[in-house]
Amino acid sequence: MADSEGFKRPEMPFGGKAPPPPYQHVQTPVRKSGRENGGQVVAYGGQQLMATGIAGADQIPRTSRLPAPIMLYTGHEGEIMTARFSTDGSIFASAGYDQKIFLWNVYDEGENFATLKGHTGTVMDLHFNTDSSALFTCSTDKTVRIWDMETGTCKRKFKSHLEIVNSCHPARRGPQLVASASDDGFVLVHDLRLRDPVKKFENRFAQTAVSFNDTAEYVFAGNIENDIVCYDMRKGEADFTLEHHMDTITSLALSPDGSYLLSNSMDQTLLMFDVRPYCEGDRLNSIFRGHEHNFERNLLKCTWSPDGQWVSAGSADRFVYVWDIDTGRIAYKLPGHQGSVVATDFHPKEPILLSSGTDKRIYLGELSEYFKN
Repeated sequence: MADSEGFKRPEMPFGGKAPPPPYQHVQTPVRKSGRENGGQVVAYGGQQLMATGIAGADQIPRTSRLPAPIMLYTGHEGEIMTARFSTDGSIFASAGYDQKIFLWNVYDEGENFATLKGHTGTVMDLHFNTDSSALFTCSTDKTVRIWDMETGTCKRKFKSHLEIVNSCHPARRGPQLVASASDDGFVLVHDLRLRDPVKKFENRFAQTAVSFNDTAEYVFAGNIENDIVCYDMRKGEADFTLEHHMDTITSLALSPDGSYLLSNSMDQTLLMFDVRPYCEGDRLNSIFRGHEHNFERNLLKCTWSPDGQWVSAGSADRFVYVWDIDTGRIAYKLPGHQGSVVATDFHPKEPILLSSGTDKRIYLGELSEYFKN
């Protein structure tokens, strides 16, 4: 079920603590790592960035413990639909059309140290649980899988959906639950200790995105009818609906403090909603614009920075977008990809942004004042 031979998770290079303040690292040579499980890594140092037209790149202060300011990871044989950091920041996972889940070391040489196999369709979404002991994935093969991050084996496989599973999300706290959204119109909630779903929420339309609230008392689900429905886990019914989008919802992301819900949509907007229980009146808080969706109609992801001050989203115009929450303005518009950027994610401890897309590439890049928009 999993290609887990020699599976061993790397350790954080600084004991799991945040790194010291940014340090000067003037010239980092370009390096290529050897292939481990099919992946290859290229590190771009200051001289290489200068060659691409970034003047003075060899003098830009470093802001992270990455081997180089920009890291390129290749090895996937198809479009990459999802990629995320583990919650401790030591590794990240990527997956997509080739049905494989690649696990990568963030630090040192950035090796692809394991490849998880088992899905028989495109892997659409993945998430680590709170302590990174498990990885949750869903696929067009109609299943949701849970992978043990100590052994690399698949420890649970849920086959309750009847159609493609577009999105999945584990609960942040309490019993280990996972919510999943499918083209069959159902949002299902599974308890890892049980075979059958503990909750079923039905909609007339295909469900494209899902997320729990901070306490796992509510489930948010986006659909192709442009709505986001909040379901009450205790009552087993819809509590309220957010109807501000004008096209399909492609991704949902809860803020680190659990107060706000970010939604990406094919209407070319990123919306931020107040989802606190005591919110009165219109829950729409902010609108972010600039990124694009196109005819590919990919389910472009969105994400929050760990401090809740920035949000990011993929875009069909090949750029990575980062917005400042306070101003609503684009803080970063980062080039590099040769196809649509489908997924982005912030590192949990350092100013590093991950991006992946249809060009089969993954980038990790330092966020620096020098590159601000």
